[in-house]
Amino acid sequence: MGFKQNLLKKIEADQLASQVIRSLKTTDSGSRFDKSAMRQLLSLGEFPSQKERDLEIYILENDAEKKKLLVLDNGLAIYHTTLNDVCMRKSPTVKEMLSIRNAFKILNDKDVVISKKEKSVKTVQSMVTAGLDLTYTAADIEQIEKEGQASLEGRYTDGVIEALSLFAELLDFEKVPRSFHEPHHRIWGRKRENAAGRTVWSPIVAYAMADNRLQLIDTPIDPLDTTQLDHFRQVIDGQAEPAGKGLSVFTHLKELVPECRI
Repeated sequence: MGFKQNLLKKIEADQLASQVIRSLKTTDSGSRFDKSAMRQLLSLGEFPSQKERDLEIYILENDAEKKKLLVLDNGLAIYHTTLNDVCMRKSPTVKEMLSIRNAFKILNDKDVVISKKEKSVKTVQSMVTAGLDLTYTAADIEQIEKEGQASLEGRYTDGVIEALSLFAELLDFEKVPRSFHEPHHRIWGRKRENAAGRTVWSPIVAYAMADNRLQLIDTPIDPLDTTQLDHFRQVIDGQAEPAGKGLSVFTHLKELVPECRI
């Protein structure tokens, strides 16, 4: 895959991992999590899977008799052992449970478990993204600029959002806090500290999906400062002039990207 496809894959992997981790933190007693998002993350890594007994098992490493295996259940445990051992510990038959030796293994899996829950998600995320070639040239960045501009001119919302997401990843922009949120907008910004040690956001890029309007705000905005937030909303509403708008926003973002990594 080329640079753009690799970067999109990284973005997707990071988003899916965050989605799963967020679901692990917000569910009552951890009894449920976003299994669908975890499956999608695993599929990005093209990890082989198989059904054994009532278990859904993914093979993360398959180089020796003892493998790295993830069981897709509430524990999200990664094991370093054999497939048969995982099956016996996680879904034992009556015959297996009659063995005292097996009973100890079933009750205590610390000898074979590498990680669980959030740590396992981060391990899979790292494995998915580790092999991606994210070096780029000036031509790669210009391609993102041109595709974003063409999408904006053609009112192709998904294309605009994709280009902005790519630039956000390259420039360490994040989705802004809730205090910035505006209906039917996608908004990204760079978080930093000002001279007073307060967290501010600058620059900020806001895309109004309903009317296909793209704006750049370069004035630092403190989300706890009502005057600065009022200025931000005035720009969004067209009552104040942005630092950049329309096609020029993509050119500005291109120029912010660090010197080509080749």
